Amino acid sequence: MGISGAQHQHHRHRHSLSPPQISKTPFPLLAITLTLLSLLFLFPAVAGDLYSLVYKGCANQTLSGSGSAYMQPLAALSSALTARAASAKFYKTTTSLAGGGQPLFGLFQCRGDLPPSDCSACVGRVLLMWASLCGTAAAARVQLNGCYALYQASGFPQVSGTQMLYKTCGSGRGGGGFEVKRDTAFAQLQSGVAGGQGFFATSYASVYAMAQCEGDLSAGDCSECVAQAVQKSEVECGGAASGQVYLDKCYISYSYYANGVPHGDNNSGGGGQTEKTVAIVVGGAAGVGFLVICLLFARSVLKKRDDY
Repeated sequence: MGISGAQHQHHRHRHSLSPPQISKTPFPLLAITLTLLSLLFLFPAVAGDLYSLVYKGCANQTLSGSGSAYMQPLAALSSALTARAASAKFYKTTTSLAGGGQPLFGLFQCRGDLPPSDCSACVGRVLLMWASLCGTAAAARVQLNGCYALYQASGFPQVSGTQMLYKTCGSGRGGGGFEVKRDTAFAQLQSGVAGGQGFFATSYASVYAMAQCEGDLSAGDCSECVAQAVQKSEVECGGAASGQVYLDKCYISYSYYANGVPHGDNNSGGGGQTEKTVAIVVGGAAGVGFLVICLLFARSVLKKRDDY
C-alpha cells in the first residue's frame, strides 16, 4: 500500500502546472545526517583504544547445567554490573536466582582516569565478551585497555592477588640512562598508590608509568601489589622500552619516549588520555560546526535563487 500511494503522488506532481519548488526540508535533514555521520566516525577513533582487548583468561571447567540454567545467572550478573557502571569505577557482587542455579561472583574495574561515560561504555563492551570469548567457562576474566571484568562460579579455586596473569614487553630498547629513569618513575608509582586512590600515573624524564589496583584493596595492599608488579616487570621485560604486567589484583604499564613524554601524558593525575580525547572531540565538533555553516550558506543561496 505504501509503495502504490507514493507512486500515485509522484504521478500527480509530475503533471502539476505550478513551477517546481525547492524543498526546504532536505537541508536541515542533510545537516543533521552529516553531523551524526561525522560523530559516528569520530567517536570510534577516539574511544577505540579503550576497548582494545589486552588478554582473556577462561577456565577449563564449565558452568553446571545446560541452556538457561547457566545463562540466566550470567545474564543477571551482567545486568547488575551494568547498572552500576555509570556511577562507579569498581563494583563487585554475587548473584543467584530464586529458582536455583549456580551462584556467580563478578566484578568490574575501570581505569581510574576514565570519566563515567567511558567507564560505562567500556564495561558494556567487556561484559559482552565473556560469552563470546569464553563460552560457558566456570570462570572468565577479560581485560581491555580501559577496564576489565571477571566472574567465577561459587567455590572456584582462588589465586594469590600477586599472581601474574599476563605480561607484554615492547621490542625496542630504552635510550641512555633509561633504567634509572624507569626505576624512578616506578618509585613514584609505589608512593603514589600508597595515598589510597588505587590509581596513579606519573612521568619522569622520558618515561610515563601508570598503576591500577582493584577497588577494594587497602592502600597498603595496593602498594604491595604494585611493588610486586614492578619487580616482575624488571625481571620479565628487562631493558624493554615499554611493558605491561597484570597481576590478579593490580597492573602496571610504562612507556619510554625518546623525545620526551608527549604533552598530556605528563600528568600525575593520569588524565593524559582524557585530555587527548577531549582535544579530539573539540576539534571534531569544530569541524562539524563548520560543515553545518557551509550547508546553511548553501541553503541561503538556493533560497535567493528561488525567490528570483
